[in-house]
Amino acid sequence: MAILVTGGAGYIGSVTVELLREAGAAVVVLDNLSRGHRTAVSPDVPFYQGSIDDYALVTGLVRDHEVDACIHFAAYAYVGESVSQPSLYFDNNVRQGIALLDALRGAGVRKLVFSSTCATYGEPQSTPISESHPQWPANPYGWSKLVLERVLEAYDRAYQFRFVSLRYFNAAGATTEHGEDHYPETHLIPLVLGAAQGAIPHVSVFGCDYPTPDGTAIRDYIHVTDLGKAHILALEYLTRGEPSEFINLGTGRGYSVLEVINAARIVTGLPIETRVEARRSGDPSRLVADCSKASEVLGWVPAYTDLASVIGSAWEWSRGHPTGYEE
Repeated sequence: MAILVTGGAGYIGSVTVELLREAGAAVVVLDNLSRGHRTAVSPDVPFYQGSIDDYALVTGLVRDHEVDACIHFAAYAYVGESVSQPSLYFDNNVRQGIALLDALRGAGVRKLVFSSTCATYGEPQSTPISESHPQWPANPYGWSKLVLERVLEAYDRAYQFRFVSLRYFNAAGATTEHGEDHYPETHLIPLVLGAAQGAIPHVSVFGCDYPTPDGTAIRDYIHVTDLGKAHILALEYLTRGEPSEFINLGTGRGYSVLEVINAARIVTGLPIETRVEARRSGDPSRLVADCSKASEVLGWVPAYTDLASVIGSAWEWSRGHPTGYEE
């Protein structure tokens, strides 16, 4: 039996594929390469370039590779872009996501690990954020993920389609083989490292008037390999016949934008220029996870618990891949 990984040529998807293969799992990747990289997937992994809403493609590869579970990463994930182009996000993340679920169900696959997000919570009423926190997203990206979570709940009740929805906080870091390579890049840590390398002239600090100790937004940064391992544990959980769940993934500690920049200066030993700009629409002030449920339900504990190690792994990958995935 095999595992279908949609969006497996992307940042978190490619790392999860790497970890699945290290664990001896058979993996099939489906990615339209609109934002992923073909070279991020090993040539000996079965790869299909196409859309998740292609019913014939999905059902065919499920049949041909005897797929019995799916990890679904294929989604757009830029907050700012979702604000300016909400139709793009509801089409790709919701409509096509539902089409994927229907194709899987039609092919007899009823186990899915869903790449969700802390953006479903919106501006937090309290921190750290637990899974019972009210969900009212601050941007269309968060809404698109929340809508698909509600669809999954309905499919579970009606069709016994079981899932684990992993609401993770800020993915960061790298493995030796895989790291962040987005265009355009909007994530803080790769931008900070790009400024350290001279690839960009400065780092924009969007807002210095948040209700936080130094006025900049606070986020919970989780290493990408810890995320990948959580997906594998979630698959094992579903394979045991356990019920559907919503689970946060984070470290339980938040760092401000300025703290990240200062940590990167220490890790790299290089100056990093900054420029304060206006807040971005849709950005909450503070997002920090209560990840106790992940430990209780999945037995998951993050291995990377300090910011320096997360930044250090990303720095090593960045220096080894100064232009990202060369394609």
